[in-house]
Amino acid sequence: MLTPLFALFVVVQSELDAFGMCLYAMLTFMSCISLLLYLEQCVYIYKNLPYPKKATIMWVNGAAPVIATMSCFGMWIPRAVMFTDMTSNCYFAVVVYKVLVLLVEELGGSSVFLKRFSGKTFRISTGPCCCCCLCLPRVPMSRRMLFLLKLGALQYAILKTVLSVLSIVLWTNGNFDLSDLEITGTAIWINPFIGVLTITSLWPVAIVFMNTNSFLRGINIVPKYAMYQLILVLSQLQTSIINILALDGTIACSPPFSSQARGSMLSQQMMIMEMFIITLVTRFFYRRTYDTLSCEAHDNDHQKDRVSLQAAHMEHDV
Repeated sequence: MLTPLFALFVVVQSELDAFGMCLYAMLTFMSCISLLLYLEQCVYIYKNLPYPKKATIMWVNGAAPVIATMSCFGMWIPRAVMFTDMTSNCYFAVVVYKVLVLLVEELGGSSVFLKRFSGKTFRISTGPCCCCCLCLPRVPMSRRMLFLLKLGALQYAILKTVLSVLSIVLWTNGNFDLSDLEITGTAIWINPFIGVLTITSLWPVAIVFMNTNSFLRGINIVPKYAMYQLILVLSQLQTSIINILALDGTIACSPPFSSQARGSMLSQQMMIMEMFIITLVTRFFYRRTYDTLSCEAHDNDHQKDRVSLQAAHMEHDV
C-alpha cells in the first residue's frame, strides 16, 4: 500500500515546476504552523482551564488544524484523499457534538443549565431544518429535552464514522465510486443519507445557540460559533461543489491527473489556506476570552486579599 503511495508522491513532485514547488512548500508550511499553533493552544488550555471544559475546547479548536493537516497529506498524496477526507469528516462530526457540549459547559454544565432554563421555553424554528417554520411552538426545556438535543448531535458523530469506514471498505473493493451516480451504485445512497444526518445534527446545536447566546456574549460566543459555521461551510459545501464541477468536467484534466484528481487537489489547496486563517482567528478569540477571565479571577483574588487585610487592620486597631 505504501509503495504505490510513495510512487505517486514522486510523480507529483516530478510534475511540479518552480512555481508549483513554491506553492506546495508554502501550503505545507501553513499546515505545519496551524498544527504547531494548535499544540501550543492545547498546552495553554490544559494549564489554565478546568476539566471537562478544557477537553471540549481542545476538540473544538482542533477542527481547522486537523483539516489543514489532512488536506496537506491529500495534496501530496492524491490517492490517499479518501482516507484524509474520512479522517477530517469524522473529526468534524465529533466537533459538531462538542460545540453543543461547549455551550452547555460555558453556562455551568448540565446541572446548572437545567436549573437555569428548566421550564423555560426554547424556540426551535432555527436553521438548518426549520428556519422557515415560524409557526412551530416553543418547547419547554427539561432534562429529557436536553438529552434529545445531545443525542441529535451525537448520532452524527457515531453514524458518520461508521458510514465512512464502510465507504472505505467498499472503495478498496471497487464498489464505491463518487462518479457512479447510477441507482445501483453505493455512493448515491450513502452520501445523501450522510447529508440528512448532517442537517439533523446541526439543528440541536443551532437551537441551543439561538436561545442561549445572549447569556454568553461576554466570552465571544458569537464569533466562536461563526468560526465553527465557517469551517462547516468550507469543509462540506465548498468541497461538494468542487467535486460536482470535477465530475461534470468543468475542471479540465491535466495529465497525469484526471479531472477528479485536479478538483481534489484544488480543494485540498484551498482548504489549507482557509484553515490556516481560521486557526489564527480562532486562537485569538479563545486566548483573548480566557486571558480576560484569568485576569478577572486574579483581580477578584486581589480584592478579597484587600478586604481581608482591611478587616485585619480594623481588628488590630480595636
